[in-house]
Amino acid sequence: MAAKVNATLRYSLMRIGIFVGSFAVLWALVFFGVLPRGLGDSNYLWVLLLAIVISAPLSFVLLRKQRDEMSEQIVTRVDRAKTRLAENRSMEDGI
Repeated sequence: MAAKVNATLRYSLMRIGIFVGSFAVLWALVFFGVLPRGLGDSNYLWVLLLAIVISAPLSFVLLRKQRDEMSEQIVTRVDRAKTRLAENRSMEDGI
């Protein structure tokens, strides 16, 4: 059971890490004037939205292995639950 939690936790933390890294790089680019600052006080929102847009495809490409591991574990867990449910139904039918 710990391995299942670790795969999901590892994937989630790596995804958050990619987002935070993207945010930091974009913030530095905005700070040094490479990217525009946004309109008025929207600088934080601008960098946040841009970081989301940049980190999503990066996560999709870079975390393929972790996503596959997590999905295998989820499929295994669902299959076990289906088996237990079928066993319980057959026991109820036998009574």
